[in-house]
Amino acid sequence: MSARLGTVAVPSREGDRVTTLELFFDLAFVFAFTQLSRLMAQQHDALGILQALVILALLWWAWTSYGWLTNIAHADRGVVRVAMIVGMTAMFVAGLVVLEAYDDLPGGLVGPLVFVGAYLVARVTHAIVFVWLAEPELRRRTLLTVTLSVVPSGALLIAGALLGGTWQLWCTIAAVAIEPLVSSRTSVGVAWPVRSTAHFTERHGLIVILALGESILGIGAGAATEPISVGILAGVILSMLICIALWWAYFTRLSGEAEHALLSVPAPSRGRTATTAYTYLHLLLVAGIVLAALGLEVAMAHIEDPDPLGLFGAAALSGGVACYLAGTAAFARRLLGTWNVPRLAIATIFVALTPALSALPPLAALASVVGVLIALFVSERSVTPAPAR
Repeated sequence: MSARLGTVAVPSREGDRVTTLELFFDLAFVFAFTQLSRLMAQQHDALGILQALVILALLWWAWTSYGWLTNIAHADRGVVRVAMIVGMTAMFVAGLVVLEAYDDLPGGLVGPLVFVGAYLVARVTHAIVFVWLAEPELRRRTLLTVTLSVVPSGALLIAGALLGGTWQLWCTIAAVAIEPLVSSRTSVGVAWPVRSTAHFTERHGLIVILALGESILGIGAGAATEPISVGILAGVILSMLICIALWWAYFTRLSGEAEHALLSVPAPSRGRTATTAYTYLHLLLVAGIVLAALGLEVAMAHIEDPDPLGLFGAAALSGGVACYLAGTAAFARRLLGTWNVPRLAIATIFVALTPALSALPPLAALASVVGVLIALFVSERSVTPAPAR
């Protein structure tokens, strides 16, 4: 154990759990997820969805970098606590200007530059502390990984904010792509430590829960603005059933089995496995939830209309659920070694059903999604036996 780590922070050990400061930290990201839904709803087209998903990826790299930091040392002690507070504040500011991340509003500061500046404050703060607390034998590789990811991506983000328009989107996409590419290349032959498997898995489970919570807030916010009626009540119940199904798909068995599987991976390989299964694949889960939440909000906004839901709302809803289910299947494949065929099949069905859902009234579309999800869980029970007790 590094002496430096012991003097400026409290080292993590196997069995440590998530702290309240980490939950507090995540609230800034919940707010940002809400802003992303607003951005997509305002744009109301494929370009708006692409812009929001690219920003989501940026937010995710920031979040997961702090997840690795708090797995090295306790989040609520020493220098890590300072980094968490700075990072949380910076990411809240970034979330605050999400709606101006691409298009600056008249008056005030330049929104795109404020967004990039806040994001880089969070990333640079993490980078300094992460390298400082790294084990001596890994410090040089850690510095290389952090430098090659933060510096080029930061330069691209600044250039994009200054150029604006299509150039900004392409620069941001390139900045997003740099993160996993650098991490995968610089991690070859390196045994990145996972100091507490319990903490690492719980940390990612909680961000999934918080993303689901944001979708529930969206449902409630839309429904609470109108007098309660049978149609609104039915829509709320169906929307809640969809959120419950997404929770069920991850937390009833998969998350626990994945934690045990990760713990059984030899320590030298555990970091690489955790990176793929959690750092990369959980982005699909969060993106799926954010998209599905958008679809639910669109449906609830017109829940009593006899007119069709429309392609935008149907694509967001069915595409979000499909992305989430495919993400859980890939996650299970990485840690448990087998593909969940029913989930992949249902994810494909959801994509194929998008035109049909778009032609249905919102209430009927929600009911159809619930029906397909019920069919999924029934098929899973018939294909996969319950674990022995």
